Amino acid sequence: MGEAYVYDAVRLPRGRVRKGGGTLAEVPPYELFGQLLTALELRSCPPEVVDDVIVGISTVAGEQGGDLARAAGLWAGWPDSVPGGVVSRLCCSGLDAVEGAAARVAAGYADVVVAGGVESMSRVPMLSDRPGIATDPDLGERAGFVTIGVSADLTAAVHGIGRIELDAYAVRSHRNASRAAVSESMVPVRKGGTLLLGADEGARGDASPEKFAALPALFGADPAWERVARRLPEAPRPAAGLHTLATAPQLADGASAVLLGSARAERSLGRAPRAVIAGTAQTAERSPLLTAPVSAARRALRCAGIGADALDVAVVNESFAVTPLLVTRELGLDPELVNPDGGALAVGHPLGATGGILIAQALDALERTDGEHALVAIPAALGLGTAVVLRRLR
Repeated sequence: MGEAYVYDAVRLPRGRVRKGGGTLAEVPPYELFGQLLTALELRSCPPEVVDDVIVGISTVAGEQGGDLARAAGLWAGWPDSVPGGVVSRLCCSGLDAVEGAAARVAAGYADVVVAGGVESMSRVPMLSDRPGIATDPDLGERAGFVTIGVSADLTAAVHGIGRIELDAYAVRSHRNASRAAVSESMVPVRKGGTLLLGADEGARGDASPEKFAALPALFGADPAWERVARRLPEAPRPAAGLHTLATAPQLADGASAVLLGSARAERSLGRAPRAVIAGTAQTAERSPLLTAPVSAARRALRCAGIGADALDVAVVNESFAVTPLLVTRELGLDPELVNPDGGALAVGHPLGATGGILIAQALDALERTDGEHALVAIPAALGLGTAVVLRRLR
């Protein structure tokens, strides 16, 4: 086995989803991803050397169906010879696409692969594909599927993470995101020559514990708790709920693309790689808990041959505030190294796009701080988790 290198990573700014149309609502998802293919071509990627394009999408329906990866390549004017395909692992989809591409490169089956993700939640809302886990009561009962917010409250209650700690973390996310600089990985979104969005939306520099404490809990009275009681009868149930609008991820539109290649791809790409994929992992635990990012992170670290103490940054998707708090606690991480540029609580979680976005953020943070190792981790419904360890090349 060889190694898979990260030559580049680009992403669109995350646009908030609003009633009546978000900032990026007029841009179809194939064009969101297609704009990143164009950006990669301009930066460092002759499209004729690309062996495949793999796109992660959570809700593969409507405009996000029909092999969006191939459609985006054709929209971007890439050669007819460049194939494309889609993978879907719920919120882990984008990171799963990167891991799959890295495995093909490391195995020697491909030299250059573009992998990432896209999600237009304005145009294709979550669960609009009407999956069986959400619409078939028997399957839902067998799988333990519940509202994702109930999963977050349950996980926080099981691990003793209370409302005050969750709210404080959300304040930190907004403040960090408000201070974050626009990096070279950010590709502005344009439509017909008009700039639509040049930076992430949503961060509130005036966020405070007092403001967030006044918000009502969202999931305490959700009927899905009845299913939790049947599936995990010993699990505690928070009387009033724990997560609020402030500690839940914001809905967003976005896209990301990571350029992966072998060592010999440096010649065809004309640039040196930025990092190597040092470790990957996909795990699953008892649904509906959101604890799998911890086991995925531990397995990816073992795969990389390092301990958590070697990490210079950890970018953990804020799939509710409980997730980064739990990963930080269970791995014994310095909280200041976790999500230094904020996350989904402040600027949104465009589902399938998030994995590649976090890869780009991790690389940016490593280069900014002259660090070496970064962890990227994401949970998903049904007890899933995915993690990647990056080693920066200096």
